[in-house]
Amino acid sequence: MLTSSHLLKQISETNVFDAPKRLMTKTNTHIMKKTLGYWGVLALFFMLLSTHQVHAQQDIAQIQDLTLTLSEAIEVAVANNPDVKRGILATDDAKELVKIAYSEIYPNISSSINYTRNIELPVNFLPGEIFGGEAGTLIPVAFGTDNNWQGGFSVSQTLFRGETIIGLSTSTIYEAVQKENLRLVSQQVVTQTRLAYYQVLVAEEQLRLQEAQIQRIEKNLTETEKRAEAGIVDDYDVLQLRVQLSNQKPQKIEAEYAVAEAYRNLKLVMGIPYQFKFEVVGKLNEFDIVAESSSSEVNSDIKRIDQLNAYSYEESVIPEATDVSARGDLNVLEASMELKDKEITAVKSRFLPTISANYNLQWTAVEAGSPNFFEDAVRFQTVGVNLSLPLFQGFKRVADVQRVLIEKKDLEEQVRAATLNGQNEIASASEDLNMAFETASARKIALEQAQEGYERAQKRYNNGLGSQLEVLEAEVQVRQAEVNYALMVFNYLAAKAQYDLATGSVPLVDNPITNRF
Repeated sequence: MLTSSHLLKQISETNVFDAPKRLMTKTNTHIMKKTLGYWGVLALFFMLLSTHQVHAQQDIAQIQDLTLTLSEAIEVAVANNPDVKRGILATDDAKELVKIAYSEIYPNISSSINYTRNIELPVNFLPGEIFGGEAGTLIPVAFGTDNNWQGGFSVSQTLFRGETIIGLSTSTIYEAVQKENLRLVSQQVVTQTRLAYYQVLVAEEQLRLQEAQIQRIEKNLTETEKRAEAGIVDDYDVLQLRVQLSNQKPQKIEAEYAVAEAYRNLKLVMGIPYQFKFEVVGKLNEFDIVAESSSSEVNSDIKRIDQLNAYSYEESVIPEATDVSARGDLNVLEASMELKDKEITAVKSRFLPTISANYNLQWTAVEAGSPNFFEDAVRFQTVGVNLSLPLFQGFKRVADVQRVLIEKKDLEEQVRAATLNGQNEIASASEDLNMAFETASARKIALEQAQEGYERAQKRYNNGLGSQLEVLEAEVQVRQAEVNYALMVFNYLAAKAQYDLATGSVPLVDNPITNRF
């Protein structure tokens, strides 16, 4: 669950890669404090959800006007997404495996103590002639004492074992693999959050355009009905507008459901309950993809994240596509290759002998009657060295070596495939970005021209110089131009998010935002 604003503020001072661990290890005592502002209300909401309070619905209703910027949505996602939490658990498990590996080189010390009380002494039968009796007879003889004590310490130490030596460096590499995998998961979650956030914006823009279209039609319908009553225009013009309005209203309902679905998808990526209500910050129709900074405050956070890994349209796609060294998946595979090399060495070391030493310190005592607790104990010590060399175990060890060699070749093919895939992803994202840059000015001009054309068509119709058909066509052109511009911005932002992931330079993971608060 989320903590207070103090903890989330710490995220902005570094990068998101360290944020999940920090957020999960802090206690919930900060939530109980009086926290002002957005993050305090958010933390309080999550606390109420986790404790299932009776009045939870009332508290939810009080924060219906909550707004969320893109960077805040990313921080919440990294702090709550199940995949990130699982990555943190895998990293913690790797650290414990390092401790297990180092325990192999430490001595194994154990102690034991044993006490036996003979209620009746055990009896053995000996030949009678031993005691001067007749041959063939058996005489019962009791052996032992009433009390038997044994106790002491034993120490064993591995002096040489190939797999143990290799395991020390292997465990460290394994921990590095898990850390790199956590970075990759964080990159993917941040990218998914960005895409889901942009999907909400484009869905809201579609809804806004539908509402604006309906408002334009209703306004025209009101004016046309007045003209029809005055006999200036035919009733057929009124009928046309009513038909157009009836066709637009279902599209508005569809757009509303699309917005709700987009919000649910965003909440799923963020790892928060779908009942939680908030609004995202940003407007696609006011976003300029060419400008280096945002002219409107509502898009400033989106532009700031977009510019953390700046893309230059003048650069060629081919040089960019060949640089895949920073990709998270390739780094994981390369670390896995190093881990596999260590495994090969460890498997080959099974052909070497194992040398170990042991030391024993023991006390023993036997007593008749009541026990005196080792008063008459006898001490002895032993030291030993053991050399073990398996000479033949079938062909298992040879087959084990061949298997890890095959697995290494498989990793090499995975690296080659990931490299080709990474180059293709970078090239595709670069082409999408270039296309957005090349069409941006045309889309903007088309929108301005469509709006001007609609205003002229409306004036012509009001002055009796134009027809209702011209106004309808102008409305369609305005709507199409608005949709095209919004989709162009969405395609750019989505391609930019994919480009950042493809190049391995994801905002808030590899490029932190500092001094945001």
